[in-house]
Amino acid sequence: MTNARQIIAMIRSHAARDDSLFLSIAEHIALDAQKAGKSKVAQEISTIVDRIRADRQKPSSPMPIVAPRGELAGLVRASYPQVRLADMVLASDLQRRMRRLVREHQEAESLREKGLEPRRKFLLSGPPGTGKSMTAAAIAGELGLPLFTILLDGVITKYMGETAGKLRLIFDAMKNMRGVYLFDEVDALAASRGADNDIGEARRMLTSFLQFLEEDDSRSVIIAATNHRTLLDPAIFRRFHAAFVYAKPSAEEARRVLANQLPMFKLQTIDWEKIEAACGGLSQADLVAAAEDAARDAVLDHNSVLTTDVLFRSLQDRATIHTAE
Repeated sequence: MTNARQIIAMIRSHAARDDSLFLSIAEHIALDAQKAGKSKVAQEISTIVDRIRADRQKPSSPMPIVAPRGELAGLVRASYPQVRLADMVLASDLQRRMRRLVREHQEAESLREKGLEPRRKFLLSGPPGTGKSMTAAAIAGELGLPLFTILLDGVITKYMGETAGKLRLIFDAMKNMRGVYLFDEVDALAASRGADNDIGEARRMLTSFLQFLEEDDSRSVIIAATNHRTLLDPAIFRRFHAAFVYAKPSAEEARRVLANQLPMFKLQTIDWEKIEAACGGLSQADLVAAAEDAARDAVLDHNSVLTTDVLFRSLQDRATIHTAE
């Protein structure tokens, strides 16, 4: 029947408003009940889940969202993330610092009473798949703000002065539409002036970006993320209030990531020492993908039982993506 991990997972999915995960866990509880001979309980749970799913398929009014219009619509993508910091597996010091910056905004009035302002501009750097973009989404979710992801392919052009004009539109929007603005792969905008692409328009683009960052006095949160910190122009670092460095997860963190992704399975029999040995070099994104692959294999081929071998094989398969690079 229902175990503690399933209950915890259901609470987390409810807090994150992840209805699909909530219902998936409920289905696994029904399956466990059926196996335990509790047919009536299993049927009742299954009936409730089916009814909820049927209701969800009925047409409903879309949730209102701040939608960029005009030229701005091609420069940013708006969303309302449901993820929270509690849903993330971060190094303890990084988690502490992120919670501090969220608290600064949640209690901004207390700071302003003392002539202080919450920090708003942050630089996140580290390998791909380590949680930088998800952090931006979690901060937006914690603060109840929209997340505006900058579409760099729409911002950067080869025409003189045009990129600066588009950047101005974005920074003007920060004043009119408070939110969390994410410049992912910011090195495309702020590469060092000594780099090989040091041509006139690249210089102007960098200069404009630095100027807009410096002059910004909105109440929006600005997050820049990069996989290549060393490519950034040194002048950009002093434009940010804080910098955060991400790394691939430790063995203990990797275990937490996997466990968080597999709440519908009993994990007591998993040989975690063997699994942790297979996690070396994998990012959080890799671990999430491997967990999902293992879950599918368990459901389709192993009667919904997740074994050490199934999970280990999925991790090995994921690792081959990087060995082929």
